[in-house]
Amino acid sequence: MARDSLVLAAGGGWYYGTQTASDPTRVASSTLPLSHAIPPQHDTAPKTLEAAWADFKAIVGEENISTTEADLKQHSGSEWSSYPTLPGDVPFAILSPGSTEEVSRVMKVCHRRRIPVTAYSGGTSLEGHFAATRGGICIDFSRMDKILTLHKDDLDVVVQPAVGWETLNEELAEHNLFFPPDPGPGAMIGGMIGTGCSGTNAYRYGTMKDWVLSLTVVLADGTIIKTKQRPRKSSAGYDLTRTFIGSEGTLGLVTEATLKVTPKPQNTSVAVCTFPSIRKAADCVFRVVGEGVPIAAIEILDDVQMRCINEVGSTSRTWKEAPTLFFKFSGTPTSVKEHISIVQKLAKSSGSQTFEFARNKEEGDELWSARKEALWSVMAQRKSDSDHVWTTDVAVPISRLPDIIEETKDDIGKSGLTGAIVGHVGDGNFHTILLYNDKEHDIADALVHRMVKRAIEMEGTATGEHGVGLVKRDYLPHEIGEGAVDLMRKMKQSFDPLCLLNCDKIVRVQRPKPGEVQEW
Repeated sequence: MARDSLVLAAGGGWYYGTQTASDPTRVASSTLPLSHAIPPQHDTAPKTLEAAWADFKAIVGEENISTTEADLKQHSGSEWSSYPTLPGDVPFAILSPGSTEEVSRVMKVCHRRRIPVTAYSGGTSLEGHFAATRGGICIDFSRMDKILTLHKDDLDVVVQPAVGWETLNEELAEHNLFFPPDPGPGAMIGGMIGTGCSGTNAYRYGTMKDWVLSLTVVLADGTIIKTKQRPRKSSAGYDLTRTFIGSEGTLGLVTEATLKVTPKPQNTSVAVCTFPSIRKAADCVFRVVGEGVPIAAIEILDDVQMRCINEVGSTSRTWKEAPTLFFKFSGTPTSVKEHISIVQKLAKSSGSQTFEFARNKEEGDELWSARKEALWSVMAQRKSDSDHVWTTDVAVPISRLPDIIEETKDDIGKSGLTGAIVGHVGDGNFHTILLYNDKEHDIADALVHRMVKRAIEMEGTATGEHGVGLVKRDYLPHEIGEGAVDLMRKMKQSFDPLCLLNCDKIVRVQRPKPGEVQEW
């Protein structure tokens, strides 16, 4: 411990230790502008990493360390990510600890040797969240995949970060309970906390931040903290739990989470209706939300998306290739029937061409199946290895939803790219799924840029649920202002003075190269 203190005092961090006594205002400032930030001083020299290897081996065991090329590639990016992984975005090694204590010991080694760290759970994120931009090591939580304790009477459950939300719900179903956040298949609790995700149930149940009660977190220097106890409400101090939700592994590593759960609805049903234009479909959403109809979910799929689903043939039916709304209802049989009737009338007044509702669970599963196939059906349209997918999302106030969806749809058409619109439109959030080849990258990039700019100028956000990562970080100053971003950078510095944890994500820690940031 004494050696740790001496090294930390000598190094002083990537900001404080470089400040001059002649300018004390920099140290005392409430925010940290990028112009005042000092680039991180990591140590990834072969000699350092080789020395750390012995430490890591003693902590997690040699069998839980991998340096195979296939593993390193898998842990630095994916084929569905909007961030094209660069050759240097690869970790030196992948460590798989089995407990909070082992994670703490690993971080103490990294802190002492100034080795950068990225975290990995399900690997389903889209914005470059786990690209190892600084090398170093990747901490894979796959061994920490247990549901630890279910407090059925209190409606909460304690889990480790590599528990998948689908696996969790299978277990909870045996107790007539469920956990509402439902992002993409394969997502795990650790990553869901990191991105502050949501999914199709967000309109009714809220997002990830509404379902996390408490976290156990390992900080950059190996310190273990617990953010709060298990009560549903508390006014005890700063809300550390929500501070870590959406922080994308930049402030600490979540090793345990206490989640709220809720009883499963008595009855659920699904309705599907089509419209002559994307504008009319979005107008219908605005009317339904405005009427306050208690719907579990409202999803939109445009004509391109429906065509892709038909061409892949992964569902049991052929769909009308037109802008389509999917509604999910939950409650008592009587209330569900009443709500379907109200929505049917609102859809008709908005110009719906067809309206179909499920009469039983099997029909409901069949109707909802198209929504689940959205991303994969577009990806199946790729013709060669040079074809890529770019999935992105924005969100706007619900009154602006018809405008932005119509304008984005028109922009995609003019670009010449294959692009689908799909999203959780009940809360103003939608996605575009674009296909492009190597020669068309700049076209896709410009298209996404205009979409994000459009959303922010409508008082919306650059990302409703995907998170910031590397792709969206330069939009934050336009969305929330330079001062707020500078405050985030100061928070990063306070939690992680050596900038070891998922460096470069959410906020920049050093100035961009000329031409790296698109003009607004």
